[in-house]
Amino acid sequence: MSVKTFTLAAAAAVAFALPAFAETTIAVKDAYARVATKISKSGASFMVIENTGSEDDRLVSVSSDVAKRTELHTHKDIGDGKMKMLHVKEGFVIPAGGKHMLQRGGDHVMFMGLTHGLEHGDVVNVTLTFEKAGDITLEVPVDLERKPAAGAQGHGEMKKTDG
Repeated sequence: MSVKTFTLAAAAAVAFALPAFAETTIAVKDAYARVATKISKSGASFMVIENTGSEDDRLVSVSSDVAKRTELHTHKDIGDGKMKMLHVKEGFVIPAGGKHMLQRGGDHVMFMGLTHGLEHGDVVNVTLTFEKAGDITLEVPVDLERKPAAGAQGHGEMKKTDG
């Protein structure tokens, strides 16, 4: 093999390998959970998910031991001022260099069939599963006093880097 052929082959190998070196860095901020009442059979969790990496990632599923079923949900306007909550089976894209808000009235984590009541100050274990970043497990505080528009306070922060 000539030097020129070897150099071209090496350059091609490096070019094809570069996508494997792309990095996804996920940070979860301001996570909190809540229920409507102490005897609620369902609850929800909200948070800000940031991707400081160079590739999009996708939150594909969620799990928790606090409920019989835990799913990714969103609200959809079905007209006449009515909203419907829907399971989002495909998950949520977390854009490279961007963030995705899980917030009241929008995308969120839904706990269905709570195994016990949740009170202010309790902690809920939640595992988020991403296509590229894998699993991130959080200890999410239950905050029954927070107002819907409250900003990021750094509760429940967790970071994971794959690269």
